[in-house]
Amino acid sequence: MGTSGSRRLRTALLLPVPLLTSALLLAGCSSGGTDRPPAPSRAPTRAPARAAACEVALPAAWRSAFATGEYRPPGGERAVLTDAGPGWTALQLTGSEGLAGSGGRRAVLVRGGEPTPRTLLRFADPVEHQLLAADFDGRRWAAFAVLEGRTLDSPWSLYVADLTGGTTRRLARADRPGPLPRPVVHDGTVLWAQGTGAGKATVFAAPAGGGPARTWHTGVLDTPFTTGGLLVWREADGDHTRPAAVSLRDGRPAALPPPIAALRDIRALVSDGTTWAWVAGETAPRLMVWRTGEARPTAAVTGSPAVDGMDQLRIAGRLVTWRTPETSYALDLDSGAYARITPAYGYATAAGNALAVAFSLGNAKASGARPVIQVVDAARLPGLPHCG
Repeated sequence: MGTSGSRRLRTALLLPVPLLTSALLLAGCSSGGTDRPPAPSRAPTRAPARAAACEVALPAAWRSAFATGEYRPPGGERAVLTDAGPGWTALQLTGSEGLAGSGGRRAVLVRGGEPTPRTLLRFADPVEHQLLAADFDGRRWAAFAVLEGRTLDSPWSLYVADLTGGTTRRLARADRPGPLPRPVVHDGTVLWAQGTGAGKATVFAAPAGGGPARTWHTGVLDTPFTTGGLLVWREADGDHTRPAAVSLRDGRPAALPPPIAALRDIRALVSDGTTWAWVAGETAPRLMVWRTGEARPTAAVTGSPAVDGMDQLRIAGRLVTWRTPETSYALDLDSGAYARITPAYGYATAAGNALAVAFSLGNAKASGARPVIQVVDAARLPGLPHCG
């Protein structure tokens, strides 16, 4: 998304993007919000200033934990990571006989303790259709988006699966330019945004069990996410972009914490309700972090290859993860250090304490390459080494 005003954000919603590959799937995830929004009117307690982080080597204990958490798909199927959350992972599985073979392609949900993945949908077109994003409430409802082409500006359909009843139905279809889908399942309601024409997008809310969708907001906006009882997105406002929010309870406009409400022209905003992270600066990008209780945001990572093209920020407990065009990183907010967590062209997704990474052993475009997906509990990872 753009970082210099409404014109750039509007353009970002309309421009086509390059071909989608499995390594470039944008893993959408929700941040596990609660029904209790934060109280931004209360002045935060001043905390010591956070020093800029340093890069360290990935500890052997992390490598071991990732290896232990490797997912092995059934029957030789080829897996692509889409999303992960507390106790679940959403994957795309393609049959061993190839993309157009009889094995087909399907969207599945892998739950902790269940030996067999739950099939959410078998794709009508096993070549063109791709699982783009998913969310799961941990109990019954899973929502997921299927891209109906090989480019990110292709039409997409949004589905909701009832894991109790074993049914899946299409909830919406988008065929106009707009933000990429990142569905949210909250308290029996599915929320998403899609392009509605004239460069604008609308935030919708629909009962997971059936019923008409309600319009919560329309504007020049990007993909929403949940945090602390709020649904948050970036929206064009005159010559700038700013964060905006509504309450998850009723869709009414809601206040953001003052340090976040004051932000303008940023990108890749994310939060878990306590920690907020975003990318500031266009010519000299930097990862900014603000946590409840701190006096002001801090530039956590600056001036290194780790910030070049920084995007797809996620939060897993004390970790902030992101991706560059070359690899993925994780910042440990407790130790003040960050490390590469995937080989070249690997990517990561996270929500709650769930952290999942995906990469290829060998050339991803070669027939002998093996995709690797690893899922860990971030709370069980030891701290990264302290700087200095």
